[in-house]
Amino acid sequence: MATKIIHFMVNGRLEQAEFGADCSAADVKDLFRAAAEAGPHHILKMYNTNGSVVNISPLLEANSEDSYYRLEVVASNLKSVGMPKELDTMEYRLHYLESKVNEDLGKTPTIISDMKSQVESFKRKLESVEHLSWMGLFKEDSDHQLSKLSPKPKTSQLSVHEEHQQVRREFLNMSTLQVTEEVREHLKTPIFDNWQWEDAEMLVLLQVMFTDLEFLTAFHIELDVLQNFLFKVYCHYNSIPFHNFRHCFCVTQMMYGLIWLTDLRSKIARIDLLIMLTSALCHDLDHPGYNNVYQVTSLPISSSHHQGQECNILKNLTCEQYKYIRGGMIKCILATDMARHNEILNKFKTMRPVFNFTNKEHKEVLMNIMVKVSDISNEARPMAVAEPWLDCLLQEFFNQSDTEKLKGLPVTPFMDRDKVSKPSSQTNFIRFVLLPLFSELTKLFPCLEQHILEPVRRALEYYSDLERASKEEERTAKA
Repeated sequence: MATKIIHFMVNGRLEQAEFGADCSAADVKDLFRAAAEAGPHHILKMYNTNGSVVNISPLLEANSEDSYYRLEVVASNLKSVGMPKELDTMEYRLHYLESKVNEDLGKTPTIISDMKSQVESFKRKLESVEHLSWMGLFKEDSDHQLSKLSPKPKTSQLSVHEEHQQVRREFLNMSTLQVTEEVREHLKTPIFDNWQWEDAEMLVLLQVMFTDLEFLTAFHIELDVLQNFLFKVYCHYNSIPFHNFRHCFCVTQMMYGLIWLTDLRSKIARIDLLIMLTSALCHDLDHPGYNNVYQVTSLPISSSHHQGQECNILKNLTCEQYKYIRGGMIKCILATDMARHNEILNKFKTMRPVFNFTNKEHKEVLMNIMVKVSDISNEARPMAVAEPWLDCLLQEFFNQSDTEKLKGLPVTPFMDRDKVSKPSSQTNFIRFVLLPLFSELTKLFPCLEQHILEPVRRALEYYSDLERASKEEERTAKA
């Protein structure tokens, strides 16, 4: 297997890494973590010679010593943050234990020496590691203390409600800071890496989307009401492998990116942009993870209007505006049902050659198509971002087929772990669903070819190669 050599600068020294194209994204990231002397919870950034951020993945291009990448642990100033009280107590107790043991034995046992070493190492890390978010989520000149913002690690002892409230506190604390221009611009692109962000940070970024599209001023949405609404949406996504809050964020972020890439702001009314973005946000609310029992209803759409004014982002609209938004969202969310895929795509194909943005029917079908594309857009993202999503989807599929087998129900063929392989599931989906849909949208917006169509073509080539290799292995094994 051919290998590639990556040259990069880290901690003031020039290093090189060698790995094959068959390495997993996790293996590659672990390799660079080791080089940066970073722990598993630290986030890394890689820059090319132009200073642009690049994805750390097996797809990194080989380079020379003269064109090295720059690798760093993401940071924010921690000088003003003192040591946790818990550490002081731990250190005091350890010294006391050591002195008592020395009195009795005359020497320090190895286990205590090891513990002292670990505590010292932890102290050095707290003093030197500068970490907040993978791209520097917030401006460094903020007056706020990082100690008020650092997410606490989740523990299994917390109930779902307690975890949600913890996320809410982190979200509200973070929301008072300004997101950097670098992140704002990156948020408008399909290459955005969702895996680098915590739940509270994603809520902050959703808030950015609503504010940067000027929805708050246009529709008289109060900031605290928007925050309550976003948190309510977060609470209504279940902790399941694929159709979870992170998926909701990804779909909304892609919708947001498409709005900017196609300059839709100059082509359709802002109220239609609000419909599309909010539909993306709400399209899988309360999804149970089983498609044969999942029913798309209009209930989640109207929930914010009936659950009290504190989370009702539509409360200051006229009755006509509210009805228009609700009706538009129902259509957009129902359009994400794959059972209607061919119907909606064929409608769009028919009108696309004579498309007119001022035609109400044309515009509605386009809005449906844009939400559909956003919903199934993972393969338009870099492979290091997209492939983990496929693993999550297959896990959810296999969970359903396992349940169907246990209950003696007919097993959905494309969800059967005994019949489906990762490459075969994607080649068919890309060839017969994604490419026809993405190609048709690109004909209306040629600028999308490089952003969503070309990555999907590359994904098809990648999974086709894997599928051929898998079949060749099977033939060799049988021979």
